[in-house]
Amino acid sequence: MTEVQAKASADPVLSATGIGKRFGGVIALSDARFELWRGEIHALMGENGAGKSTLMKILSGVYPDYDGTVRLDGKVVRFANIRQAEAAGIAIIHQELNLVSELSVADNIFLGREKRIAGLFIDRGAALRAARALLDRLGIDLDPDARIGTLRVGERQLVEIAKALSLNARILIMDEPTSALSPAECERLFRIVRQLAAEGVAIAYISHRLDEVMLLSDRVTVFRDGRHVLTQPVQELTEGRIISAMVGREMIAADYPPADPDGQTVLSVRDLTLRKPDRQGWQSVLKGVSFDLKAGEILGIGGLLGAGRTEILETLFGCAEGMAGGTIAVNGTPAQIRNPRDARRLGLAFVTEDRKTQGLHLNASITDNIALPLVARLAMFGLRAFPRERALARDAVETLGIRCSSIAQETGNLSGGNQQKVVIGKWLATQPRILLLDEPTRGIDVGAKREIYDLIFRLARDNGLGVIVVSSELPELLLLSDRIVVMSEGRQTGTLTRAEASEERVMQLAAPKAREDAA
Repeated sequence: MTEVQAKASADPVLSATGIGKRFGGVIALSDARFELWRGEIHALMGENGAGKSTLMKILSGVYPDYDGTVRLDGKVVRFANIRQAEAAGIAIIHQELNLVSELSVADNIFLGREKRIAGLFIDRGAALRAARALLDRLGIDLDPDARIGTLRVGERQLVEIAKALSLNARILIMDEPTSALSPAECERLFRIVRQLAAEGVAIAYISHRLDEVMLLSDRVTVFRDGRHVLTQPVQELTEGRIISAMVGREMIAADYPPADPDGQTVLSVRDLTLRKPDRQGWQSVLKGVSFDLKAGEILGIGGLLGAGRTEILETLFGCAEGMAGGTIAVNGTPAQIRNPRDARRLGLAFVTEDRKTQGLHLNASITDNIALPLVARLAMFGLRAFPRERALARDAVETLGIRCSSIAQETGNLSGGNQQKVVIGKWLATQPRILLLDEPTRGIDVGAKREIYDLIFRLARDNGLGVIVVSSELPELLLLSDRIVVMSEGRQTGTLTRAEASEERVMQLAAPKAREDAA
């Protein structure tokens, strides 16, 4: 008897059948089903908008209003809120992080469940010790007293995981937990997930990364257009079969042509530095980074979390915190980029990695978000030109394949992948000459990724944009990049051509020891 068969011999600890959910006129789920066995890692996959996150929010008490039946240990349940689900032993790690930026790591982990002395006074020392123990269990080297707002996205994701584990959940729902993690951090997370499953925790694991699903899960369920399509043991599946079930068609491997080696240099960077203040004084974040970018070229930036990848883009766009140095030239002309307004004037656009807090107004419509950088330019006689803005939004929706009920839909009600498309569409509307992309497919499914890849190549090859891409996914970086600049601890440890680049070579240069080799 296989391990999967052994688990199947028992009743599911959690099951959902006939689940339906609407948001206005949009059907998110229709007769969907899902089940979890004790001690299994069950991956849930599907394109953005397929209903994965909606179902998980139903199971965790976020959405109490739905059709169908949810059973926990065989008994029908309907959670009115998250607290009821947590009390029943169900915890969820959301794709979009839910942390308070002004509070510390420890405060966020125990928010609403503060440790107290005699039930009256908050015991901060106990909270710090308990948080330290959780972080040590995860192998995370973070100060429990550090403010969340000072952490990178990947570090915040790890805090979310520690917060969920603090609930001692017997059912753990993980929605894209590795979307902002480095390969090393992913491996650490996988070890923890396997350990929890071995202890009997049932884990529902939403991910768009096929490689980690094939490596980690016991079973895979696929949703398409809000409906259940497939549930099978992972041993009986191939990546191609999963993709076909997700998108309803076979995906063709990308074969993009190389950039023109004689293209005009649109951006030159020499000895780029960045220093940030910390408790000990000033910390060097970037140390002497240099590269050129040609029109029509896609330049990748690789490295581990904290290597300085995002800081390069932030410095180029004039929004980095701290003191920047070095020289930048745009189209051969020296440029002073002191703020994003200078960058936009020079033809730069920046798609940030954190769409929720940096890229979008979630309560505003798709039209308002797309038109935001161009409101003044589109205006007539000092008044907003709403027809022009709507035309711009309709063009972005059609070009990028944004799934929505209308261009008036609130952006916060879109799936994560469609939100990312709105961010990209907003910046493309400015008609940039240099496009900076930080994790452009974070939280985006396989089918949508291919659309984004095609778009990036069209912008580079057909429109002549110079594109710089930061990505934590090495296969993505290798697929997109004509050249890859590899970073390690703020230093540039190598630049690889497409022919030279491989996952092994990039990781060799990205490892911390590579900094010593390059020094």
